[in-house]
Amino acid sequence: MPAAFVDSELFIRQAFESDPARGYELLFKRYYKQLCSHAVRFVYARDVAEDIVVEVFSQFWSKQLHTSVNTSYRSYLFTTVRHAAFHYMRRNFGKEALTDDLGDLPVAAPESSPQQELQFQELVLKIEQVIRSLSPQNQKVFLMSRFEGKRNTAIAEELGISVKTVEGHITKGLSILRKALQDHGLLSLSQILLLFI
Repeated sequence: MPAAFVDSELFIRQAFESDPARGYELLFKRYYKQLCSHAVRFVYARDVAEDIVVEVFSQFWSKQLHTSVNTSYRSYLFTTVRHAAFHYMRRNFGKEALTDDLGDLPVAAPESSPQQELQFQELVLKIEQVIRSLSPQNQKVFLMSRFEGKRNTAIAEELGISVKTVEGHITKGLSILRKALQDHGLLSLSQILLLFI
């Protein structure tokens, strides 16, 4: 582990001990941009990624998790942001409204086996690959709908196309994505239905 990382973590922990508000400020400044870049890899929208990271930090502060996190803050935050981004994707693909509350954050970073982490990374990479393979218009509509959370009418208005065309692009994108994930054995049929219908 690099000495600079250890020193930074130690400095932040010491700041939390003497002045929690100062520790939180240092933690935020140290990891905010990195966490946003990490989250945007999963949700494809900078504003959504920023919202997720801010919510994670907000929960971290309101629950005073600096007193109970027993891993490195970096490890805890990156793992929690990744899980929050995945939670957002599931809710978004499931057409459920994203609430402002991510629920109770765990006291320790959620435990994932190396195999689960690998499967998750493989899933994300496959989703990225499939979305990139869509036609430019189909890709744009799909991302606006599923990753930016825009309504079909707003997408139609913004792109100057009919709502029916928007619906057609979304249906086609979901169909291609479902088939690709199922063909590669990344998700069972029931999981695909949970995520994308």
